[in-house]
Amino acid sequence: MKQMLIYDNVVPVTRDQHGKLALKPTGDYDFARQTNSVPLVVGEFALTAMHYAIVFGQTPDGPIPAAVLGVRDNENAFISADGNWGAPYIPAFIRRYPFVFGTDAKNETFTLMIDEKYPGLNTHGKGERLFDADGEQTVFLKNIMGFLSEYQGQVQATQAFSKKLADLGLLDGAEAHLPTPADPERRLRGFTIVSREKLRALPPEKLAELNASGELELIYLHLLSLNNLQRLPEKAAAPAAA
Repeated sequence: MKQMLIYDNVVPVTRDQHGKLALKPTGDYDFARQTNSVPLVVGEFALTAMHYAIVFGQTPDGPIPAAVLGVRDNENAFISADGNWGAPYIPAFIRRYPFVFGTDAKNETFTLMIDEKYPGLNTHGKGERLFDADGEQTVFLKNIMGFLSEYQGQVQATQAFSKKLADLGLLDGAEAHLPTPADPERRLRGFTIVSREKLRALPPEKLAELNASGELELIYLHLLSLNNLQRLPEKAAAPAAA
């Protein structure tokens, strides 16, 4: 799952280039219409599990949790025909758009980036300015920086959690039968989930460690969330009603 999958033209935010730029949210999530899953961070598991299935995808850096958004590639069943999001909770990966942190090769330096293709960006003062008349960051931009910094910290915690699951051998490949009227044999593949059997077979001391760290709760939220997979075909069949 690529970190840039919903971004089009990302550039660093600078005073020279964006000193007069303002942002007015459009409320339109069409930019994510062809995204059938997005990465998650551990801090949002509790809210995510209420509406989405949490699974683990594989990346070059190891497993990463993700919210499943559609039963087919390039399809987001949570976006209605008019661009609204059809669930009370929107994953942080989506909410941070059009901003994102860019990193160097060693992930040591972070640069605030923005997708200049976002329709809500303008130079007419509509919405929130990024810089004030003196060229200083506005409160709005500082809040964005704070949100992204917190998100980045959660990314590191999420990577550590996912690595522990892999190291303990708890992740197994899985698939889900998600029939739609047009495709009664539709199956979702290419993801892993925590094996209940392997979890129960862990030595008591390992279970105690997971419980003490709060990671056992995250595992239970993940397992509970899998019930949401069965709701996807209905949403995919009628996205306009989401």
